[in-house]
This record gives sequence, C-alpha cells and structure tokens, in this order.
Amino acid sequence: MELYAKALTFAIPFFLILIIIEEIAARKMKRHINYGMDTISSLSSGMTNTLKNLMGLSIAIVSYGWLVDKVAIFQIESTWLVYVVAFIGIDFVGYWSHRFDHKINAFWNRHIVHHSSEEFNLSCALRQSVSAIVGIYFFLYIPMAFLGVPGEVVAIVAPIHLFAQFWYHTRLIGKMGFLEHILVTPSHHRVHHAINDIYLDKNLSQIFIFWDKLFGTFQEELEEEPPVYGVKKPVNTWNPLIINYVHMWSLIQDAWRTKSWWDKLRIWFMPTGWRPADVAEKYPWNYWKNAYEQVKYDSKPSQTLFVWSWVQLVVNFAMVFHVLVAFVNFQYLEVMLYAIFMMVSIFAYTSLMDKAKVALPAEVIRFVMGIGLIYWNGGWFGLQEIIPGATVFVGIYLASSLLMAFWVLSREAKAKLDVKPAELVSSN
Repeated sequence: MELYAKALTFAIPFFLILIIIEEIAARKMKRHINYGMDTISSLSSGMTNTLKNLMGLSIAIVSYGWLVDKVAIFQIESTWLVYVVAFIGIDFVGYWSHRFDHKINAFWNRHIVHHSSEEFNLSCALRQSVSAIVGIYFFLYIPMAFLGVPGEVVAIVAPIHLFAQFWYHTRLIGKMGFLEHILVTPSHHRVHHAINDIYLDKNLSQIFIFWDKLFGTFQEELEEEPPVYGVKKPVNTWNPLIINYVHMWSLIQDAWRTKSWWDKLRIWFMPTGWRPADVAEKYPWNYWKNAYEQVKYDSKPSQTLFVWSWVQLVVNFAMVFHVLVAFVNFQYLEVMLYAIFMMVSIFAYTSLMDKAKVALPAEVIRFVMGIGLIYWNGGWFGLQEIIPGATVFVGIYLASSLLMAFWVLSREAKAKLDVKPAELVSSN
C-alpha cells in the first residue's frame, strides 16, 4: 500500500497537468469539453476511489500470489518477455472482467460510475468505483498462473496497465491511422462511452483493441452517428458516492417488490437492465430511448455555489494529497479516520452541488467529525508541523463550509431538469 500511495503522488499531478493541457487545447480549438460541476464530480470520484484503496477496502477472494503457487506448471524468471506476457495477460483479464461488468445486472453496479458522466474528457477517466470491493474475477488469472508468471511481475505491471487507460478519454484526438487496428484509441473509447444503440456495450478492450475484434464486440466510430455520452438511465446527481450505488439500490427495490421468488433470485444475474415483468409494469424506469433527445443533468448552481464548489474541490484534493504524502507516517487508525472524514466531506459538498437537503446533515456530521479529529490529534494529522497555522485554517474551513450549506439551501430551491415528457420514455 505504501508503494501504491507513492505511485499516486506522482501519477495524480501528471493526470491533472494533462487535464489542464486538454482544456487549453480545447479552447484553442474553440471546443467546449469540460463543464464545471461535471468536472468537479469526476475529480471527486477519483478521490473516493483513492481513499477506498488507501483504507484497504479491496478484498481478493483468491490472491494471485496464492494462485500461482498452487497451479503454476513452470517456474520462470522475471525477464522482459515475462513482463510483456504479463501485460497482455492482464489486458485479456481486463477485457473479460469489463465485459462481465457490462453484461450482468449486479456487476454493472461496479462500473456504472465510470460511465455516469454525460461528457467525455480526461477528467471522466477518474470516475472509478468504490463499490467494487470484492475481487470476483480471480479465475480469469488462471492461464497466467499456469504459465508461472510471478506475482511480483503482476504487481508492477497492473498499475502501469491501469494508468495507460487514462489518455484515450478525450474528444480532441481523431482517428489514429494504423494504430486503430492495434490499440484502443480515443475514437474506439468514445464508442464505448456512448449510449447510442449501435454503440452500446462495444469496444470493451482496455489497451489492445484486437480482443473486441476477436470476440465480436468491436464497433467503429461512425461520422453519421456522433456519440452521446452517459448512461441510458440517467443518474441525475453530482454525488459520486450515490452514483456508485444507484443501480444496486434499483435492483434491491425490484427484488423486494416483485412477487416472483424466482425473479427475486435471478434478477442479480440477468443481463444488465433486465427487470421482473410485474415490477417493470408497476414501477417503470425513465430512460433515454433516443440518445439525441438526451437532456444533460444540470443542478443550475448560482455563481456563488459554482465558485464554492471549486473551492471545496481544491481544499479536499489538498487533504487527500496530504494523506498520500504522509501515508508512511500514519498509523492505520489514522488513515482510516482521515479517509472516512474525507468520504463524508466529499459526500457533503457534492450533495450541496445538487442542492440536496441531505447536504446539511452531512455538513453537520463533517463539522463534528473534523473538530473531534482536531481534538483527538492535537492538530490536523501533523499538518501544522509542515504548514504553520494549518489547524486553524482547517477549523475555519469546516465552519465556513457548514455556514455555506445553510446559506445555499435557504437561498436556492433545488433546480429540476427541464425535460419534456416525450424525451424520457418508461421501461415497461
């Protein structure tokens, strides 16, 4: 975990620099690709995923190290060729785990957050799950384990493989010639994130596009069919923690409401979007049947709330970065308490971005937790030793955030989507 934290202290600034470069390039090209609240939501989602990992909330049913010890038929050394084999093997695993996440009802909850943005830009690449806690795809690693690919090789290659998926989340790069036949390119991935019927569940590869061509899930981006981004059943919130569980909550409701015991059991493993007939008729879902009729979510923030949301992002990002930098000096209890506080904090300010009433009790909880942590630590997790006056600053921030929540919720009625009845259709 220390290695993971150290890697992120370098990777995160690099990602942010690329996001800024993308925005500068877009402005020069006179294109609008980043929208404030959506970008804040995406970056906040990235923070929640980082915090989850730092807390160690990722459980492997079977570890790769254990698997290779039990089933390996060869013992091989860590040569450059082994690293290449490991990279290709991890990409094969990535294709199939990605495909299962798209195709199976319960597993879609692990992945919906990544598709939830109705934009497509580098920041949306950071929308990563906090609900995928249990590693359920260990069986996909069996071929690599049979070959005897060492666990330490996989541990090095896996984060590189993950970080290599960042760059192609952009609308600014067109088709890339011969690379379109080898690698996943921005054009391929725009297709993957689109809700157009022809594009749904296509281009599931992560690095090498030939998996899609081999297994029948490839779709070229068509000039006559511009991609529309998001999910068919809109999430209508900026809160990444809610987005992570919105699909699961829908499945729980359907399983509870259906009268059929068979449907209560099979709903979890049916194709994504499947619903019991009796529930679909009585409780229809609204979704975008025609992608081009999509109306993007907009909480209609005032300029004050818009600016304050950016302030919240900057302050909370600085706190998460503090956890990463000082991780080796923290006890596990300190990491847990800091991370839980940050989760509450992100929930609070993204709820305020929605102008949701739950933002106020969330802010109260955050304030009480923050003051309690300052008292417990005798400061803010040692930050005052690096930045004089940091504890006072944190206290002022907590109080200001609570007061701002009172002000926003008292002054601004929550905006509703201006959606015509014909644009959203029911799923019955």
